[in-house]
Order: sequence, then C-alpha cells, then structure tokens
Amino acid sequence: MKTSITGKRILIAGGGFIGAHMSMKLKKMGNFVRIADIKRNPYVKEDYYSEAYFKDLRLIKNCISVTKDIDYVFNFAANMGGIGFITSAAANIMFDNSMINLNMLNASVKNNVQRFFFSSSACVYPEEKQLKTRLVPLKETDAIPAHPDTSYGWEKLYAEYLCKAFKEYFGLDIRIARYHNIYGSFVAYFGGREKAPAALCYKISQVMNGDTINVWGDGKQTRSFCYIDDCIEGTIRLMNSNYTEPLNIGSDRRITIDKMVNIIENIAGKKLIKSHDMSRPQGVRGRNADLTVTKKVLNWKPKISLENGLALTYFWIDNQTKQGF
Repeated sequence: MKTSITGKRILIAGGGFIGAHMSMKLKKMGNFVRIADIKRNPYVKEDYYSEAYFKDLRLIKNCISVTKDIDYVFNFAANMGGIGFITSAAANIMFDNSMINLNMLNASVKNNVQRFFFSSSACVYPEEKQLKTRLVPLKETDAIPAHPDTSYGWEKLYAEYLCKAFKEYFGLDIRIARYHNIYGSFVAYFGGREKAPAALCYKISQVMNGDTINVWGDGKQTRSFCYIDDCIEGTIRLMNSNYTEPLNIGSDRRITIDKMVNIIENIAGKKLIKSHDMSRPQGVRGRNADLTVTKKVLNWKPKISLENGLALTYFWIDNQTKQGF
C-alpha cells in the first residue's frame, strides 16, 4: 500500500507527543505542516513544523483560523495523561476534549477540509471485557455495547460518533484510529501526566542499582505497547486508505507491568526491588489489541520490538534528565 502523503497543506491539532512526531514526519515528506496547540512541545529541539499557531482550541474562532486553507487535519489535541491523571480530572477532560473535538469538526466543515483524522483510544472498550490479565484481544466491534471504565473512554467514544455524524450529514471524509498505549521520545515522563512506559523509564533512571522503585498496582496487570515510529507509519497508512471505521493501531503482544519493569532494568543495567502500591490506580486488569482488521486493511503491523522501543525511550529520558529537563 502506498504510504506517502506529499504536497498537502496539513494541520496537526495538538503538537504534543504523537503530534510532534507526525508533524516531523509529514514535513520531511514534503508537506506544509501547521501546528496548532496551546503551547510548544518543550522536548523537541529541531524545527518540526512549517508554521505554528499557539491557540486554545476550545474556542471555535481559533479552530476556524487554524483550519483555513488546510487539506488534511490530524486531530491529536486533547487534555489527557496517564491513569493517575484521567482518573482524577474527569470533568476537565470531558469538557475540554468535547469542546476541542466539536470545534475542530465544525471548523473543518466550514473551511472545506478534505480529510479529518481523529485519534481515539483503546479506553473506549467495555470494562467487562478487560477484567482478566489473560484476556481475549479487543476487536473494533467490541466497543458496542458501550461501557468504558473511565470518563476519558466515554469522551473518546462520543467523539468517534461525532466524526461519523459529520461524515454522514456534512460529507466530511474521516479516519479514526484507536491507539493502544503509544510510547517513545517527546513524551511527558514526570509531573502527573506520564504514562506507564515513560514513568517507569524515568523512575529507573533516577535510582541506583539495588534500590527500590514504586510500581502502581500489583504489577500483574497486562497491556500491549506500540512504539511511536510504528504508530506514525500505521496512522499514515490509515489516512491514505479508504477505510472510515475505527481501527486499532497498536501491538498485539500482551505483557505484565512487572515484566516491563524487568525489561527496563536490563536496559539500564540495574537490578531493583519492586514495591507495589495498591493505593494507586492501575486501570483495567488486561488490555490487548486484536490487529486482524488492521493487518488486512493497512498491510501493517508493528516492526519495533518492545525491548528495542523501550531502550530508545529509556536513553532519551535518561539523556533529558542529565541535561536538566
């Protein structure tokens, strides 16, 4: 399948972690790339966009201005973070993200955007399908009947249906990816919004061999993780395809959190003692992606192993901390 997008005027709404990587990739591929976010990604040192609008996308006037003269919109903009954040800020998440998504869709229709990408999440899947660590991988059709375990999941599922409504009633050409735990460089690794891979890489980088690190939950909860380069490739393939239904983008390799700690220990050359904190949120017991449809539609699957991806992430975070970031 052709995976290139060239000669387009592209808006990246939300230039944080995934958005910064996507902007960098699409700019190198010969596109005009406009970033729209409330602030610049502090971790990216190189020039990763053609033009930047630092605006609040909860306001419709700002969404209209940033989508002007744009062919493709990639909407990554969201108030989000790891499990600690999304379980403590439900009202802000639902309000902010609903406003952003409504305004970005409305503005895209007003400005005749050709194609609109929405970054959804594996958090849309029903809680009762994720109660065991050895779960059946989640298929796209499993999302309905709906019962996400967090407000963040409900907000993402609602936004998927917003996209479908705008496609049906306004003819907006949409693409929807359900991301499963994307990780890599340019991501928050401390401060309250960090997710498990970055949080654990940071914790391990900060301790000495033989020290104790805190692990949220019992460590037996399972997830699958997808490195950012694979995510970008899969997303571009989806954007180039004719597929308009939600599609899993992630890995189908299920692993426990304790096992991930062990992998990062090996990368760091350390042997540590795990202290399991049962007072902290740990989310569902198990979550893993079924990639059957994705492989068929996109001719894509992740290429970068968890071990290699975590090594790249660990050394990026370790280098950031040594530089004082």
